[in-house]
Amino acid sequence: MSAASRPISGADLEPPCGYPGSMRSLDRGEQPALGEPWGLGGLRLANRLVLAPLAGIGNWFVRLQAKRFGAGLVVSEMVSSFGLAYGNERTVREFLRIHPDEHPVSIQLFGHDSAIMREAAAMAADSGADLIDINMGCPVKKVCKTGAGAALLDDPAKAIAIARAAAEGSGLPVTVKLRPGRAPGDRAGVELARRLAAEAGVAGIAFHPRHVSQQHSGGPDYGLARELASALDVPVILSGGLSDEDSALLAYATSGAAAVMLARGSFGNPWRFGRLLGTYEGEPSAQEVVGELEWVIEAAEDHLGRERAGRYLRKFYPWYADTLGLTRRERQALVSAPTTAAARAALAALGGAEPALAA
Repeated sequence: MSAASRPISGADLEPPCGYPGSMRSLDRGEQPALGEPWGLGGLRLANRLVLAPLAGIGNWFVRLQAKRFGAGLVVSEMVSSFGLAYGNERTVREFLRIHPDEHPVSIQLFGHDSAIMREAAAMAADSGADLIDINMGCPVKKVCKTGAGAALLDDPAKAIAIARAAAEGSGLPVTVKLRPGRAPGDRAGVELARRLAAEAGVAGIAFHPRHVSQQHSGGPDYGLARELASALDVPVILSGGLSDEDSALLAYATSGAAAVMLARGSFGNPWRFGRLLGTYEGEPSAQEVVGELEWVIEAAEDHLGRERAGRYLRKFYPWYADTLGLTRRERQALVSAPTTAAARAALAALGGAEPALAA
């Protein structure tokens, strides 16, 4: 059994293979180094790298993986406040599962009703969350049509009431993740961020400087992020467009944000956290990548059972194939694996070759 596939325990927080013994950080002008500690809502965070809330992905083992590789804070995938408050068994069991080694962890909630949000936030606190994050930026239509997500940008009174309710229900620091507005030129989200800090007492703002109409395409407006960071008395955490180390460092320096959130840029490549912190150099070996995916498979089976894990992980396999630099032919068995057993067999077959790693 590889080290990466051992049972999950406190030892999983040891620096993964390949990390040098001495820590170093990358400084960028006037900004604190990403490896420097900072405060959010009274919590002291070890560094300024945050795992973003990843819808349909950011469960406990994905968060624990980010923590193992250096993330100072991890945020859950988006969780329905109604699903929690109405006692949906699967929502409560799976979405509020927190591993003891992933702290500090924030649970991200979404919803349009302050009373329901109050109850859901209390449940998240009872499950062991250290912070509550509220999604007010999701552009997905099925979320917005309920009055949640980005729809709250146009209803500041409701948005403020929801943020207050989350704080009252949980007794925890509350942050809000939002966008600048619905379309280019719309600054409703910028104004809402100011009001959330002043009137709802939120501990911080996670800001994705693309408008709702952009979804995840187009260039983020880091100048607008700098404007917001300069205007607020609470920290701004930058999200959006941080697909590699260079873009993350440039955006961090340009925006003046207190921290940065890695999202898609970390898919299948948790080593990016270490490289940004200066605790890991270069690319992981093929053995490291294969071993890490074996760890993911085992954790997914623990979380979902073998059958569901086999279906769930199909979106993960291409990410790791990309990190390995596999050709279309080399990756076929892995990315089409119908079960976790088939995925393990594909990984074992890869052990006989040394794939070229992605640059």
